[in-house]
Amino acid sequence: MEFAGCSRGSSGRALALALCLLALISLSCAARLSASSRQNLDVQKHLNRLNKPAVKSIKSPDGDIIDCVRISQQPAFDHPYLKDHKIQMRPSYHPEGLFAENKVAEKTKEKANTQLWHVNGRCPEDTIPVRRTKEDDILRASSVKHYGRKKQRTIPKSADPDLANESGHQHAIAYVNGDKYFGAKATINVWEPKIQQPNEFSLSQLWVLGGSFGEDLNSIEAGWQVSPDLYGDNNTRLFTYWTSDAYQATGCYNLLCSGFIQINSEIAMGASISPVSGLRGSQYDISILVWKDPKEGHWWMQFGNDYVLGYWPSFLFSYLADSASMIEWGGEVVNSQPDGQHTSTQMGSGRFPEEGFGKASYFRNIQVVDSSNNLKVPKGLGTFTEQSNCYDVQTGSNGDWGHYFYYGGPGKNPNCQ
Repeated sequence: MEFAGCSRGSSGRALALALCLLALISLSCAARLSASSRQNLDVQKHLNRLNKPAVKSIKSPDGDIIDCVRISQQPAFDHPYLKDHKIQMRPSYHPEGLFAENKVAEKTKEKANTQLWHVNGRCPEDTIPVRRTKEDDILRASSVKHYGRKKQRTIPKSADPDLANESGHQHAIAYVNGDKYFGAKATINVWEPKIQQPNEFSLSQLWVLGGSFGEDLNSIEAGWQVSPDLYGDNNTRLFTYWTSDAYQATGCYNLLCSGFIQINSEIAMGASISPVSGLRGSQYDISILVWKDPKEGHWWMQFGNDYVLGYWPSFLFSYLADSASMIEWGGEVVNSQPDGQHTSTQMGSGRFPEEGFGKASYFRNIQVVDSSNNLKVPKGLGTFTEQSNCYDVQTGSNGDWGHYFYYGGPGKNPNCQ
């Protein structure tokens, strides 16, 4: 590129050089400003897509704003296939044995917990609570496109351990496979694990999986997580995730893309759970059930004994449109290997399973839903962990807790470097 004055004779060469430099700097600044403006525009467009008009807004003590959005205006209905969708306000069927199970749970449960924003109000009927996305939330992501999505593909845990290690994710899980599954249930001990790096997370969840463990994996996930990158803090939060292509282009956390249709006005996806368990102190847990409605075919989610939250329409999936081929329960962390060593990000309570109740985190009353829509104990329960010196898992069973396991660990320690 040649600018006027850049090829003058020697008398004006110094001045011309200065003018050239100024012109180049101006062009560079303009380009940077243009890129910055484009990014700001993209961020604002995305915020407008996610943050729907609110009937009422509630400020949570943790700084979140919960918007009460009309059910028919929620993010799910941005999906082209859902434009004329008739919302199913209740499942056609619950799994058989659920209500008997709830009675047992009432006798054996530890203290119940709720969501922090409830302290300052509730959403009206015919609305759903949506955690408002802030500009900073999106700017923490690597790009607008990747906001609300898992950054790395999570290779399923009981697949190839070498691949699992390469992904930077580590797990301590129990699992079943080799049959057709139509749902899963668990009661999960709630903690607030410490996270070493902001780009790491720690979660405890169940996975409902279908397909091969290549690029066509279908997954529905629900549980609790601590994720500074996603939420901007270290609070323990209720979350869901779904994908139909192994975390590549489809799916997201919570309501951060169109997909999950929420019908419940009480529980906000991505909102803080309170209180959480303490070492040798009160223990708190949450119950999560995901099951396939035998009539409509949608995958429903229930939180606790009382809150049917909503459903993932079956058309979102390929394999899961029929059934799941594997169920997993347990913990997952991101190990970014800061300073070339294993992360000290905790899984569960940060204690190993052998420390037991009040110290180690647990999953209890784990069950699967069979082809007759019955809740059943899992048969042939296996366990998997990449490095048991960092995070481990131990299973057991008894009358009150049914099939259960303790799991987790501190990450970096003298035996885990």
